[in-house]
Amino acid sequence: MGNKEIQESPVLTHEDFKSDQMVKWCPGCGNHAILNAVTKVFPLVGHKKENYVVVSGIGCSSRFPYYVSTYGFHSIHGRASAIATGVRIANQKLSVWIPTGDGDSLAIGGNHFIHIIRRNLDVNILLFNNKIYGLTKGQYSPTSEMGSVTKTSPFGTIEHPFKVGELVIGAQGTFFGRVVDNTPKFITEVMHEAAKHDGTSVVEMLQNCVIFNDGTHSIITDRETKDDVQLILRHGEKMIFGKERNKGIALDIDGLKVVTFDPNGPIPDEILVHDMENPSPGVHLMLAKMYPPQFPIALGVIRSVPANTYCRLLADSITHAKANQKIKCVDDLLNSGDTWEI
Repeated sequence: MGNKEIQESPVLTHEDFKSDQMVKWCPGCGNHAILNAVTKVFPLVGHKKENYVVVSGIGCSSRFPYYVSTYGFHSIHGRASAIATGVRIANQKLSVWIPTGDGDSLAIGGNHFIHIIRRNLDVNILLFNNKIYGLTKGQYSPTSEMGSVTKTSPFGTIEHPFKVGELVIGAQGTFFGRVVDNTPKFITEVMHEAAKHDGTSVVEMLQNCVIFNDGTHSIITDRETKDDVQLILRHGEKMIFGKERNKGIALDIDGLKVVTFDPNGPIPDEILVHDMENPSPGVHLMLAKMYPPQFPIALGVIRSVPANTYCRLLADSITHAKANQKIKCVDDLLNSGDTWEI
């Protein structure tokens, strides 16, 4: 696992990570399924229980530290990434998780968000995207679709929304995954891959806010449409989707395209094989930007490439400085340069 130091620990179960606090999310909120998946992935990662830390900002998702039985820090709006940076650098044994929302991380926290990704700090970001401000009662967010009618845009927003995957890859992200909140088993699978990644992992959670933006992901999650609009990516496998498994993603001069073929015949050679480890971000970026109805939405691990982490580079820098510094202790410092007696 690279620079992730896994400690020998007793066998833990998902019950070990359940908090005794009452979960105060709305009934039907997608956060419940995500919380359940998180408590299941922690035992799979394999750290000692005391080495997990959950750092959050402000928002519905940011109540997470109360709802998992780990160490945690409920910080201020948009600053979770900055605080988590300090936590991770201070103790290299910790597995640090940052639950955050589209408003918390992409609006007031946008600067911290892109820089923690750029630095490739070894943390795991869980970005809950419901395309609305839920805790503050229904204002439009940086991911709200243009034209969305909300309490702060009664005539429809006139702002272009962020696409999370595009932003992550543009900030030189080394890991980006995407899941929907009604697939807890798949969420656990993708988060486990994120935890194994050395560097900043970002998993976008397409999450439903039943009160202020109900059904915002319905075209992706509805039983009648999901098979035709969800492309489940798996490394080394062809990009095939559709109820009849008769559609695939290919590449032409203008970018990606959907190809339809006979499901009873051979799979066309032009259908792409998913390579999440390709250092070039080109295809990953195009996959991250796909959206219905023209394309399916890509789910799973879209990008996972190895790169030096901030923690490793910082440790190497300190080691090098110690080895090449003439001053080894405070006495050396006090006796260096011009000295005199009074």
